[in-house]
Amino acid sequence: MSLGDEHGHGGSSRSGDDGSYGGYAGTGQTRTRLPEGGGDPYGGPARRPRSSSRSLVTVVGVVVLLIAAIAFANRGGGDSDPDGGSSGDKADSAPTAASGERPVKSKTAGIPTGFAQSQEGAESAATNYGIALGSADMFNKTRRDEIVSTVYPSDVVAARQSDLDKAYSNEGFLTSIGLNTDGSAPSGQTFISRIIPVGTKVTSFDETSATVELWYTSLFGLSGEGSTNPVSESWYTTTYELKWTDGDWKVTDFTQKDGPVPVGRDQRASTSEDMTKAVEEYGGFTYAR
Repeated sequence: MSLGDEHGHGGSSRSGDDGSYGGYAGTGQTRTRLPEGGGDPYGGPARRPRSSSRSLVTVVGVVVLLIAAIAFANRGGGDSDPDGGSSGDKADSAPTAASGERPVKSKTAGIPTGFAQSQEGAESAATNYGIALGSADMFNKTRRDEIVSTVYPSDVVAARQSDLDKAYSNEGFLTSIGLNTDGSAPSGQTFISRIIPVGTKVTSFDETSATVELWYTSLFGLSGEGSTNPVSESWYTTTYELKWTDGDWKVTDFTQKDGPVPVGRDQRASTSEDMTKAVEEYGGFTYAR
């Protein structure tokens, strides 16, 4: 297996439709406005405070009032039955609306496991496994082995660990993203690799197998003074092939492609100090359908 086969997102054996392999090389980035005055990222003078805008505050206030008015109007709309309930059946759920089911029963190596043998359970499994496979922990040998043992079926774990060890120990790859040859961040810098799910879609399902698409944004790079690979944002959709084995959903394969990518807001990029602090203080979630 070539190095490129592993860099997309925790070891996919197939590329996406566009031939790209994830955020490590900085593909699919959205527009970001850098700090004014040549400041961070990362290593320049501190950015100037944002100037206030009375017109912006006014616009935001109008939008908030409009949303509140619409919500209030909808409360009184529609017919109701004599018992005070809705006149129709329960409204159809949005594509990724919460089902109300408990998403997970336990954790293994810090990763949610024990998902329901249902469509919603498969969506939750794909999402939480995707977060683990796209995390900075994949660059640490001990944690990588734990993740692989949890996410993949037992009959392919050994082979997958061997493939991933080759990929994540490649000095050329590690150097290209600013890491030391052992996969650690340079002194004074923090390595960030985090996936933030936006939504899921099941394209096929039965009791023993499922195909789930996960749309997400990712943060990848190094925060800290002198970083050669500042933290950037990218958008991807990963399609996971899952099978039901040993009482849980497991990943058998996945592919990845860019997007859908939203239009970037014209916002200033945060300083290295702000970015590092945010990553350290804001933990992740257990995601559920």
